[in-house]
Amino acid sequence: MTLGMEPGPVEFAVESLESPALTKAQLADLLFEHIGLNKRESKDMVDAFFDLIVQSLVDGQDVKLSGFGNFQIRTKAPRPGRNPRTGEAIPIKARRVVTFHASTKLKEQIQGQDKA
Repeated sequence: MTLGMEPGPVEFAVESLESPALTKAQLADLLFEHIGLNKRESKDMVDAFFDLIVQSLVDGQDVKLSGFGNFQIRTKAPRPGRNPRTGEAIPIKARRVVTFHASTKLKEQIQGQDKA
């Protein structure tokens, strides 16, 4: 994982993390270790980042993170559904959902095709 900073990107190993998923607490710890923020500032920065993304999506705005991907709100129309156990028809209400589309750059990095 690379975190962009002014002089240049800082490289650090995510493999050393304890769980297979990267958590907000681990992001805060990485900011603390590699950027030099104190633990409280690191936690507050991570929380503020995600709060901003969530609020933008709640407000109906798309979120575009260059080199990472786009989060978009989609409105799904009501449709008929069916209870798989009983076969009973059940209406599914209209709802809003979040979709994520990875950027080409992220897709290439995941596939190991990024030469940069």
